[in-house]
Amino acid sequence: MNYKILIAAMLLFTFAGCRHDHADVEQNGHEHEGNGHEELKSKYTAYSQHFELFAEADAFIAGDTSGILAHFSWLKDFRPLTRGSVTAILTTGSASSRQKLDIPLRDGIYRFELKSPAAGKATLSFELLSGNTSDVIEIKDITIYANEEEAQKGLANTEVVPVNTTVFTKEQSWKTTFSTGYPAFAPFGRVIKTTAVVKPSQGDESVLTARGGGVVNLSSREILPGKDIRAGERLMAITSSGMADNNMAVKYAEAESNLAKAKAEYDRATDLAKDKIVSERELAIYRNDYNNAKTLFETLKKNFSPEGQTVTSPISGFIREIFVKNGSFVEAGQPLMTVSQDKSLLLQAELPLKEAGSLQGISDAHIRTMNGNAYTLDQLNGKILSAGKAAGAENYLIPLNLSIENNGSFVPGSFVELYLKVKGGVPVISVPNTALIEEQGNYFVWVQVNPELFEKRQVKTGITDGLSTEIVSGITPAERIVTDGAVTVKLAQSSGALDAHSGHVH
Repeated sequence: MNYKILIAAMLLFTFAGCRHDHADVEQNGHEHEGNGHEELKSKYTAYSQHFELFAEADAFIAGDTSGILAHFSWLKDFRPLTRGSVTAILTTGSASSRQKLDIPLRDGIYRFELKSPAAGKATLSFELLSGNTSDVIEIKDITIYANEEEAQKGLANTEVVPVNTTVFTKEQSWKTTFSTGYPAFAPFGRVIKTTAVVKPSQGDESVLTARGGGVVNLSSREILPGKDIRAGERLMAITSSGMADNNMAVKYAEAESNLAKAKAEYDRATDLAKDKIVSERELAIYRNDYNNAKTLFETLKKNFSPEGQTVTSPISGFIREIFVKNGSFVEAGQPLMTVSQDKSLLLQAELPLKEAGSLQGISDAHIRTMNGNAYTLDQLNGKILSAGKAAGAENYLIPLNLSIENNGSFVPGSFVELYLKVKGGVPVISVPNTALIEEQGNYFVWVQVNPELFEKRQVKTGITDGLSTEIVSGITPAERIVTDGAVTVKLAQSSGALDAHSGHVH
């Protein structure tokens, strides 16, 4: 199957209905066929505390009405503004023009019609109110032209669009995971990369053992590894009835009989002691015999019945491992099964001796699972428990132990990649790993030209900490990039569905 056809089919849902009703112009005019004059458009991008604004507007000409198509996205997740009122205000000097819209034309899109006051420099502002959130976005130094001829000249002297660009409309970005932001510029520090084995925490796992010898009888066929169980739930019984040796049914009956006999003798001695027929010393012997018989019977009753030992789970969790089979014989003290909660886990890693001097400087750790998900210690409520003070006798490696809370992504017995961050370092540019795309060993990022147009820029990478990667060259901290969704923009580029200078209609 042709690769481009396949990609285009995958993105069909994204591109459907994403054509604009205005010329897609980067600060210059493009002629519409059949209208006899040039349609002058400008694009504006601005950010406030809560919102991103991307607006495409007709040229502002004194005395004329200009259409403004404004796209509003929440900065917290780059989803469209679906409800709320927006007031657009065009101000020059003491004169202004305004329009309030209570609902969007479509999710995230508001269309305004504003009449321009006198020619000169103006400010275009948007007042937003959505639920309990209010905000203001301002675009300053907008030019209101005296006539159309001046507007054409003014818009003709604009910045040239970079060649290696891809259109990715706001409607497309709203349908997928997407965000933009600035690269970080901060000390990155040295990173020690290693692997760690995931193990249950000591307090979150319990090994059930046989308290007496006998034959295993599982409570049901559903007693299998991975089964969820409740605290106190019956899992199996160990019976010894019918056995010539170590028959618990016989021992239980004998202990019950001995208790009854000891109680009767103690009660009789107590009555005789009142008449001084039995001495206090003899009474103490009867009392001691009774207490011993009672303790033995209650111990057997707690752990056994006439049918044998009942094995229950001391904690809620799941069956991690079963060591016996139904019908097999076990001895007292033999492990039966392991019950685990896996709420907290232990990560055990080993470091080479050359890193011994860096252990005290480790400030954080990033954990990457085998499926590619990466987390910080804070996200998992984790901490570094201990670092070995000596190397092992066999492998000469230094042990390191970390604890984390299991969010469902970790499986005991599996391995994870561990990135240990050492304090220090000089400020460097770094980007999230989700911002990078790799092609034949080369790395690229998408640099935002405007919120619907992105330049593919090659970068040289340095070290990574599992979540972010150092950028040696290719971008500056002042350039806004795609931080999440870079692969989706790459697919849009591969499909060839839109051109950077094509008209598209909402």
